[in-house]
Amino acid sequence: MGSRDDLLSAAQRRLNADPTAPMADLAEAAGVGRATLHRHFASREDLLREIGTRSLDRWEESQDAAGLPAAVASGDRAEVEGALREMLARFVADSDDFGFALTDTFMLTDPALRARSEDLFAREVTLYAAAQATGLLRPDVPARWVGHTVYGLLVAARDALDAGDVARRGLADLVLDTLFTGLTGASAPVPALSPTAAGARA
Repeated sequence: MGSRDDLLSAAQRRLNADPTAPMADLAEAAGVGRATLHRHFASREDLLREIGTRSLDRWEESQDAAGLPAAVASGDRAEVEGALREMLARFVADSDDFGFALTDTFMLTDPALRARSEDLFAREVTLYAAAQATGLLRPDVPARWVGHTVYGLLVAARDALDAGDVARRGLADLVLDTLFTGLTGASAPVPALSPTAAGARA
């Protein structure tokens, strides 16, 4: 195993499969001895913190590369749609990094990682709000709910890919199509809630 980044990538893939994996398992996944891994990372917490920081860096880089701030400022539907499509395609391509940022409990327990994650989420929500304002996405739900829905789709994409249920090719388009048209299709009516379900929501 070569660089520090290679070690991080291998350890992260193992953690995505088993968040409880000990250092010995992470070293094995990286193809190095445990002593070698400890020379790079003094503790499991140090390793997790660096993986978390790396995941958040990639998250922010994807937002920037998609032109998120400029698209939001423009208020132009085509520009907003282009930024949204580019950003989500990058997230799908980085499913290992993004999966860790979304699902690993260490991200919730480390104050610095959690604060930065919340800041990036809030930044991203501005793009969803812009998509709602331009008519690209339905405006009658909170923009933050759109964000949570997107992340649910991204986790589903990662899990389905790992299970062999979908191919990587075309996966970004599948995520986007599901976001834009749902599972009933754009022209299909939304099923009404049953009385029992409606009562439970009241």
